[in-house]
Amino acid sequence: MIDMTGRAEPITVRALPAGLFALTAFVSASLVFTVEPMIARLVLPLLGGSAAVWNTSLAFFQAALLVGYVYAHLLQRLRRIEAQIIVHLAVLLAAGVALPLHVTTLLGGPSSSQPALWLVGVLAVSIGAPFAALSATAPLVQAWYARAVRHEGAGEPYALYAASNLGSLLALIAYPIAVEPNLLLHVQTSLWSAGYGAFVVLAAVLGLAVWRASRNIGAGAQTPSSTAAGAGNWRERLTWLALAAAPSSLMLGVTTYITTDLGSAPFLWVAPLALYLTTFIIAFQARPLIRPPLALALQAGSLAACAVFFWAIAFLPGLTIHLTCFFLTALICHQALVARRPPPERLTDFYIWMSLGGVVGGAFNAFIAPLIFNTVAEYPAVLVLTCLVHPRGRGNVGAWRWGAAAGVAVCAGLATQIFSPGGVLVGLGDRLAPAIAPVTLALALLAAAAVLTFFLRSRAILFLCGVVIVLAASWRVSERRDELMNWRDFFGVLTLSHSQTAELGDVKMLWHGTTLHGAQSPLPAYRCRPLAYYAPETPIGQVFEALRGRPAALNIGVVGLGTGAVAAYTRPGDRLRFFEIDPAVIGVASNPNYFSYTTQCAGGAIAYTLGDARLTVAAQPAGAYDVLLIDAFSSDSVPTHLLTREAMQIYLSKLTPNGVLVLHLSNSHLDLMHPAQATAIAAGGQVLQQKFRTTRPAWAASEDAVIVAKSPAALAPFVADGRWSSADPQGVKPWTDDYADLFGALVRRTSGR
Repeated sequence: MIDMTGRAEPITVRALPAGLFALTAFVSASLVFTVEPMIARLVLPLLGGSAAVWNTSLAFFQAALLVGYVYAHLLQRLRRIEAQIIVHLAVLLAAGVALPLHVTTLLGGPSSSQPALWLVGVLAVSIGAPFAALSATAPLVQAWYARAVRHEGAGEPYALYAASNLGSLLALIAYPIAVEPNLLLHVQTSLWSAGYGAFVVLAAVLGLAVWRASRNIGAGAQTPSSTAAGAGNWRERLTWLALAAAPSSLMLGVTTYITTDLGSAPFLWVAPLALYLTTFIIAFQARPLIRPPLALALQAGSLAACAVFFWAIAFLPGLTIHLTCFFLTALICHQALVARRPPPERLTDFYIWMSLGGVVGGAFNAFIAPLIFNTVAEYPAVLVLTCLVHPRGRGNVGAWRWGAAAGVAVCAGLATQIFSPGGVLVGLGDRLAPAIAPVTLALALLAAAAVLTFFLRSRAILFLCGVVIVLAASWRVSERRDELMNWRDFFGVLTLSHSQTAELGDVKMLWHGTTLHGAQSPLPAYRCRPLAYYAPETPIGQVFEALRGRPAALNIGVVGLGTGAVAAYTRPGDRLRFFEIDPAVIGVASNPNYFSYTTQCAGGAIAYTLGDARLTVAAQPAGAYDVLLIDAFSSDSVPTHLLTREAMQIYLSKLTPNGVLVLHLSNSHLDLMHPAQATAIAAGGQVLQQKFRTTRPAWAASEDAVIVAKSPAALAPFVADGRWSSADPQGVKPWTDDYADLFGALVRRTSGR
């Protein structure tokens, strides 16, 4: 209805149930956050299973969310609500043309030179339209609610955003626990496509109800004037953007940091996103579970503790501290954002800028940070900037706060002096308190600095300076002096380090995050002796030592280059081809300044094939290889597509009649031995297994491995060896391109089964 001043009056319809709006928002969000891990399950394996694939996918989904919010905002410019309903239903139907859900082949295979651009393009074509249309539903439903159920006691439309995020959270948690282990992938995609169709029907029911409500009052409901809807200033909008960008950046930053510096497992990629959604639910509640003053105090404490232990802490405590700090930091940002929300008439404008902030934060981490940093520096940098969300304070800073700030500097300075060559405190601890280790004394000083920093939380600038000082001191105390160089690209962070040993000298090691990729001794007697997972004592070394006894030249294929240690097993006439997805690894392994296995220790000819291993191995001639080594699973970010029945069939087809397939399955978090054996048997292979353990870590590494062959005859030498045993999959279901149970592998590993 239009009053005498020309303004639109809200529709008052007590009979229209608010629960229908909440249900529609809940279902749309559930579909959105079910499809995110599902499409990642389809696409992620094609780029090696890196956490960066997940981060890039999240950045794309944030951009698609922004597109949906902009569309919802523009749709509000249609004055008649009937027109909005018709247009949105038409858009939902048109977007459904991209279904059933699948990964498009229009852009060809994945690119190792521009993987992020290829991934964004594939996601845009495969799921972009349905995702954006579903994303637009949440702000549209809230806008319609604001106009159709605005009666006394109806509540704010913003509360529907909590219902939307609850649907997102439940869907995200349900996928790895209930959906992925119990449904084949093609069934998942079919059910999701059917769910999208059902949602279109639900949206039509809601739209019809709102339409009828508008007709019952005698005139078409119209949107408030664009002048009212567009009120506001740029400072306000940029504040919304900044408060949304910081948590988005931190979500990707903490994911990358955890998987790079603490430990990696696929379930860890979902945890930060789940916590991120939880902060939205709390922040948009009418009565927040954690009120802003308490959240600010808890965040200050967690951030001060995180600063102390940022670089030096064990996996589980570190994971707990970082996720807690991330959760509370995202919460105070989102609560500050909600505190600045505009009236419902500007609801879609608010969501656009909030979504744009998410895109800015995600794009910075996914696309810019890997180009400008060689470590995960973006995470602590953004964490420090969020200190500005704390109160600025008014009036003069009290003397006690200046004293606390000075105490922070003194304690942090003393802590760093303990570890500084020539520092005044070097040796002092041994004389004054010989029972206290230097690191314990340094951590005690840092803890004191953190406590003093906590008391500065009501002064944002002082609090920020205190956190920076503690972070810098913590880095100095825990500085990894064994690190020589870092490289970073789309596939992660590579670190070259060294370790002095009595037997092998100054050994160089290559790490990908927390996973050792190989090591080499500089001593002439051991320079061409493979170490770690490739040492002669290990299962991998046993296989190559046995095959070197064959008189004929060998044709060897290795998936996963590492330092190239396998090259040391080749003889004149042998041919060795490495299949590697990360160009940086090839650059390091083939540079004799870093490692010389491939350049100075190889007896045979060395070749490299860049790209996803399954695609590149499939392109090789049938029956060409005497041995295929698949060494791509120890990084914990498991490329499951390399461990399916279909992949095993490809590998076996490339072997000679007496050839063998070797699977290196050592993994810190997942039980891969049992599914690998079950899958190899399902592919028609003959299987042996070995769990190798050593007490000489300087020479070799403990290792789990499986050998697969086409016939028992090919395995006869290894059966006679005595160190290999028969396969025992223990009833685990084989993995296929349609089915993989990473959560079950995690449970088995955790329980020790």
